[in-house]
Amino acid sequence: MYERRRPGAVLFDRDGTLIRDVPYNGDPDRVELMPGAAEALARLRRADVPVAVVTNQSGVAKGLISPDEMDQVNARVEELLGPFDAWAICVHDDADGCTCRKPAPGLVIRAAAVLDVSPRDCVVVGDIGRDMDAARAAGARGILVPTEVTRPEEVEQAPEVAADLTDVADRVLSDLEAATPVGAGARWSRAMGWSRW
Repeated sequence: MYERRRPGAVLFDRDGTLIRDVPYNGDPDRVELMPGAAEALARLRRADVPVAVVTNQSGVAKGLISPDEMDQVNARVEELLGPFDAWAICVHDDADGCTCRKPAPGLVIRAAAVLDVSPRDCVVVGDIGRDMDAARAAGARGILVPTEVTRPEEVEQAPEVAADLTDVADRVLSDLEAATPVGAGARWSRAMGWSRW
């Protein structure tokens, strides 16, 4: 059970969470939003909750997509969902031994640093166990949104499971409301950042 605290930022996995997972996609025309993604992000932004993307993109290390193709896909994501306050991207493969590729905590820590919030105040949203492991390793709150590729054991081991992104927004905004005194503003200073790790 997570400690109920004011959410400092929500960090979303990209593939399978914000957009449908097309393995090693380098074509922006193939970007398709997951149900509820646009509405959930709009609600969080209206509440002044910073939103960021933390994503593994090993297709770059494998030579299956180019950095430019990855950038084009990310630009399409922002075209459809609006600008994010930070992007933290790992372009390494598992064998590279980096500290950023999920399930390592590097992407979460980097995004939190760019946003000038503590990882402990971040909510990490993803569709697989790697996302939850990265959240746990960084001390962040993890919310799993299962899809058809999520394994049963990943659901069982997740610290928190939401039905969809609408449910995620409900949970985060409920905690924001509970932690905000009546009449208090809910604005945070924001930093823009891009990290191609």
